[in-house]
Amino acid sequence: MTAPSPNVPLRTSLERFVTWLEAYGETSQDHQDFYASKVGRAAKNLYYRSPLLGKIAVLPMVACEAFFPWTRRFYFPRMRLPISDAHFAMGYAKLHQVTGERRYLDRAIHFLEVLEQTRVPGFERHGWGYPFDWQTRGGILAQGTPLITTTPYCYEAFTDVYRIDGNPRWYKTMRSIADHCLLDYRDIETGPNAATCTYTPTGGERVVNASAYRAFTLFSAWKEFGDERYRAAAERNLNFVLACQLSDGSWPYAVDGERPFVDHFHTCFVMKALAKIEALTGHAGCNAALARGVDYYVKNLFDESGLPRPFARAPRLVVYKRELYDCAECINLGVLLRGRYPALDAAVDRTVEEIVLRWQLPDGHFHSRLLLLGWDNVPMHRWGHSEMFRSLCLRLHAEHTAKPKT
Repeated sequence: MTAPSPNVPLRTSLERFVTWLEAYGETSQDHQDFYASKVGRAAKNLYYRSPLLGKIAVLPMVACEAFFPWTRRFYFPRMRLPISDAHFAMGYAKLHQVTGERRYLDRAIHFLEVLEQTRVPGFERHGWGYPFDWQTRGGILAQGTPLITTTPYCYEAFTDVYRIDGNPRWYKTMRSIADHCLLDYRDIETGPNAATCTYTPTGGERVVNASAYRAFTLFSAWKEFGDERYRAAAERNLNFVLACQLSDGSWPYAVDGERPFVDHFHTCFVMKALAKIEALTGHAGCNAALARGVDYYVKNLFDESGLPRPFARAPRLVVYKRELYDCAECINLGVLLRGRYPALDAAVDRTVEEIVLRWQLPDGHFHSRLLLLGWDNVPMHRWGHSEMFRSLCLRLHAEHTAKPKT
């Protein structure tokens, strides 16, 4: 992997963000605030059942999101989200590796301890979900339902810190998470040696990024623990993901006939998983899928400015031009694939420069969204801030490790 160009002050940016975060706190508003309340859930449910009436019901929330994002706090209080805690842990772990400062490792350990306290109760093994009731097309996913799109980040966080301090406590938790991912989700056969996993222990199959997350986590666990059951399940989920890639190189969100949209960060999720699986296993199918996927990605998910755009194929009205989450996942993907695809490298470099030089506010946090009119400056740890922190830490770590030793 070639070294990223250190043309922006990453370490200074990250130090400013850390100062802001430690003053602001570990809870925040969230992307789902408008729909997490009883009123919001009811409006969203009506939208799914009766689109015309539902559009009228959600209109006030859409207007608030587009023009008055600060009103989130009136819909739902600040909360702590496990995805954020996992990303903060990984970011601080990378900062420790770059700087050698113990305080960053201590912060990473703190977030692991929080994760141990906030795991979903009622399950033998470690899993995490959302701290709110989530209205979906299929009904309400109750607060505390484990999600295969959340739990893998926690596995990575415990792994990253274990690689640094070797604490057997983290290793034990890693094994528990791996068993949860293997045993507490269902596989549904989709073809020869291919299967989609469920989004939760009870259902939600055919979501492409969900199977990609599980495939990577189980391949990683197979390498870590040598349990062949992990590899066998991972292989079936990977084959499902590869089969879902369309002829143009894209992946739809789901192959259920209802959610064929193609968006920025879910595309990144899929390609990140493939890049990690390829690094672990050398799987040739990942290499071919990534080549086609990156080609589609750089041509269709960046705007006329060469910066991340939310959708290639949108499922609904989009009330913003650009968001922090997309930019964070772009940078994450770029670190994994650095040096392989020049067009992607250039797009990622532009995105890093844009974020550090134009999106970071004087107090250290970032704009959350570029709206149709103005900015959304409400800090949302899960919806961009923790992911951006981790992505910039990964980028800094890549620069640090690529420097020649003197």
